[in-house]
Amino acid sequence: MLSFQVEGMSCGHCVKAVTEAVQDVAPGAKVDVDLTTSKVQIDGANDAAAVSHAITEAGYTVTDRQI
Repeated sequence: MLSFQVEGMSCGHCVKAVTEAVQDVAPGAKVDVDLTTSKVQIDGANDAAAVSHAITEAGYTVTDRQI
C-alpha cells in the first residue's frame, strides 16, 4: 500500500481527479482520499514515483509519501 500527503484537495471533484490520475497509471488500484487529513492511500499500485507524478500532473502537491 502506498500513502501520500497531498495538498490542494478540498471537494468531491478533487477526489475524482486524484482517483482518476492514480488509476491512469495503476488501473484497478483502490484509491482512498481523505479530504480532512489530505491523505491518499492506494492499494494495488507499486510505482510510487509514477503515482506521485500523476497526482502532481493533476494539479495537486504531494508533500510526503510513505511506502
